[in-house]
Order: sequence, then C-alpha cells, then structure tokens
Amino acid sequence: MKHSSPDGFGDEIVKLENACKVYQMGRQQVNALAGVSISFKRGSFWAIMGPSGSGKSTMMNILGCLDRLTRGAYFLEGKDVSSLDDDALSEFRLRHLGFIFQSFNLIPQLTVQRNIELPLYYLGWDSEKSARRAQELACRVGLEARLDHRPAELSGGQMQRVAIARALANDPQILLADEPTGNLDTATGEQILQLLVELSQQDKTIIMVTHEFHIAAYAQARLHMKDGCIDRIE
Repeated sequence: MKHSSPDGFGDEIVKLENACKVYQMGRQQVNALAGVSISFKRGSFWAIMGPSGSGKSTMMNILGCLDRLTRGAYFLEGKDVSSLDDDALSEFRLRHLGFIFQSFNLIPQLTVQRNIELPLYYLGWDSEKSARRAQELACRVGLEARLDHRPAELSGGQMQRVAIARALANDPQILLADEPTGNLDTATGEQILQLLVELSQQDKTIIMVTHEFHIAAYAQARLHMKDGCIDRIE
C-alpha cells in the first residue's frame, strides 16, 4: 500500500518505495521492514512510533543512510541513494542529513564551538568560516554565552541544544531525531521540541522516533509501525 504525506506540506523530499530490510538471525530471517512505501514532504515534522521490534529504528537507520535496504528504493532529494557505494553514501549523508541523538553524542574534550564545528571539519571548511558558522548557530539555539564551555559544564538541555546546532552545521534539509528528549526533564524536553517545531517552520524536514504520545503530539503527522509495516498514519 502506498502512503503519502498529509496535505498542506511542501514538495516531496524523501520517498521509500517497497522498502524491505531482512536480517539473518542464525537460521531465521527477520523482516525488519516489509515493503514500506511512503513519502515525506519538505518542511514537515513527523513522529515515527511503534513498539520494540516494530521497525521504527530500522526505518530511521535507512533514512539516515546508516544501513542499506535489502530490496526496494530510497530517494532523498530526488536521488536514488540506495544505489550509491559506501563512500558516496557517506558523502551524501554528511552533506544532506543532520542527526540528533538521545545521548547527545558530544565529544567531552571539545568546547561547544568545536563540537558544533565538527561536521564542517569533515567538509573541509577553513577555521575562520567554521568559527563564524558555529557562533551563528550557537546564537540560534541560545548558547552564544557558552561557546568556550565543555559538555561537562552544561545542563542536559544545553547539551541537546549543542547537538541540534551541530546537526544544523552543514545546513541539512532533513533532521533525524532519535528520542531527542529521552534524557531530559519534562520542561527542558518541551523547550527542545518547540525548537524542532520552529525549525520545521523554517522549511527543515524533521523525522523523529519516539515512544511517547505527548512528545509525538508536537509533530504534524504520526507514523505508527507494526511488524515492519505501516500500521496507520494520523
């Protein structure tokens, strides 16, 4: 069954066609994704939900170019990335995607500024241009006074803001967020979710995995997974 984004969003930016992912577990084959077809439109904010083993994490790994489909196709900004070799896939991921993790994944030895600059180092930006970009993004997430601090000197909410700024460093069109408020208190989590809402209003496409209904309520659309298939969209 073909699923599309709800009406009211912009043009299509992500599309899965008959996406299948099979894992070999000993003698048993596990269908983590079983023929999923769906499109996500530019500027939309999605929550992917489902119980453990439903396929939501596998879908996130496929969308993030961290894993490959067994069968089917994945189009990202109109390009069939499922056909790219490993080096081309890594380059495409670096230039087009931003990642926000539950555990922040900051480098403790680096300052806020250096953590934000990290993707730009791999893109070959010079230090002056990278510093300007990091300062601009720190202001955007309200951390301009913390540029010289290290992660251990920050609160959980501040660390997640650094992670969001780092995810935005390469100006990606798509942000993938895996339980982005899982390590935060309720009030701080709401601030992070509101920031994601604002980013979607600025034409960023947000795809977030969560198991919490009150968190998914911030998204414009909710995709429920079950047994490797799309159960429903609301």
